Order: sequence, then C-alpha cells, then structure tokens
Amino acid sequence: MCASCGFPAAPGHWTEAGAANAAERLRARFRRAQVLQTVLPAYGLTAYDGALVPGIQISTLSGNQVIARDLAEVWAAAERFTGGPVDPLDPRFIGGEDEGR
Repeated sequence: MCASCGFPAAPGHWTEAGAANAAERLRARFRRAQVLQTVLPAYGLTAYDGALVPGIQISTLSGNQVIARDLAEVWAAAERFTGGPVDPLDPRFIGGEDEGR
C-alpha cells in the first residue's frame, strides 16, 4: 500500500510483459506517460508519472487532478474532466490521413 495515495501496489501493466528487470519496467512506465503527453494536451489535460506513486497523475489546466491506476482509469478520468469522449486512436495522434482536423 502506498503511504502517499493509499493505492495498493500494482502488479504491473501488460506492456511490461517483456521487461526483464525493474529498470526496463520503469522505462516502459515512463514511455507510457510520454505517449499520454502527446494525446492528452489536445483535450486540455496533462499526464505525469514520477514513479513515486503507483499511478499516473491526470490534471486539467485549472488544477483539478486525479491519480489513475491504469490506462483504463486514465481514459475514464479524461472523459470525466472533458465531459465528452477521448479517443486515443484518433487519426491525428496515430499519423492518419485526418491530421488536419
């Protein structure tokens, strides 16, 4: 259990399945946060993972924030904050043809 946030220790994310050691798992975690930082600003949100708590901090520009334990919670929090759907597979994020929208 994390003393800072009260979340139990997470077992790991499926994207860490090939990680051979803790350093590789940490790199995978930071890479996920980096990818989120390319998607969420389009919705007025930021993502931060300092690896000190088991989760990703999602914040609005006005300062509201929540700690999401996994990617499912990230998308749910993003939709609550924005009041609408957040599509991480939107073509503008994955290099599709509709990038100019």
